Formats: sequence, C-alpha cells, structure tokens
Amino acid sequence: METKEAIRTRRSIRQFEEREVPVEFLREILEAGIWAPSGMNNQPWRFVIIKDRDTKEKLSHLTHYGNILRGAPLLIGVFLDHKSSYDYVKDVQSCGACIQNMLLSAHDLGLGAVWIGEVLKSKDKVREVLGLSEEYELMAIVCVGFPKKRSHEGKRRPLDHFILKVIE
Repeated sequence: METKEAIRTRRSIRQFEEREVPVEFLREILEAGIWAPSGMNNQPWRFVIIKDRDTKEKLSHLTHYGNILRGAPLLIGVFLDHKSSYDYVKDVQSCGACIQNMLLSAHDLGLGAVWIGEVLKSKDKVREVLGLSEEYELMAIVCVGFPKKRSHEGKRRPLDHFILKVIE
C-alpha cells in the first residue's frame, strides 16, 4: 500500500473477528512502531502484549471503552520509559508517532486497530494490573484484530481551516 493511500484510508476499527492475529503480523506492527522518530534517537517506547482474556477483562473496567478491549484479540499497551526519557514532551510526541506507525502498519496488513487514549484516566491502575513499575507511563492501549467491517468513509475539514498564517 502506498503511504498516502494508507494515511487516507486508515480508520479506527472497534469491532473485531474472534480469530487471532498471527505473531508475524504482531512483530511487523511493533517493528513499524519502533521506527518512529524520537529525539536523540532515545526510542522511549515500551510495549506490553496482551492476549489473555482475564487481563483484558480487568483492563476493560478501567475505561469507558471496555467493550472494545474485551472484543479485540490483541491489545498493545504502549508505555513511555522514563529512564530513557530526556524531554517529556518530545518523548510523548515520539510515542504518538510510534502508535501512528503501528496503526498504519496494521491497516497495511489488512487488520483493524484503534488507539484508546481515554484509558489514560486510569493509567496507574493499568500499570498495576500489568505489574509494571512507576518508571513506565501509559501512553495508550492499541486494540488490534481482523475487522468485522471496515468503513472507507472519512471526512476532514478543508486544509485552509487549519492554517493559522502563511509567513513569507
């Protein structure tokens, strides 16, 4: 898939088939993530791979979107590693770029995915459920699977809406 096509056709998928995501697809998604840019190439992202139903159930109670977490065959917790961080804002942005790469990679593989950020309100509880120390800060949970259905409709405001100024 061409980059422009992947960017314009990727959609957040919230309903998944029950079949497992092949391990080679998971590896490809994670590889795409780690090739995101990061300041001083510090690569501050870390991942927790979650397939276990009991763990997904526990996590589902920590977000308004619990039904999506329960229904996804694969969850990827994306965390900022504070020990490798040198600038908090840049590192959070790098984790966002990592997540976007993973979403685009999943789409390219014919999978669906959605970035759940609302769960951040419970980030300390998520870390407890997953048995992680405080050096890891939750950035998002990415839900991944084969989509039950795929919407190809997407709308954006005109580009001029977003441009504040042109300084020449």
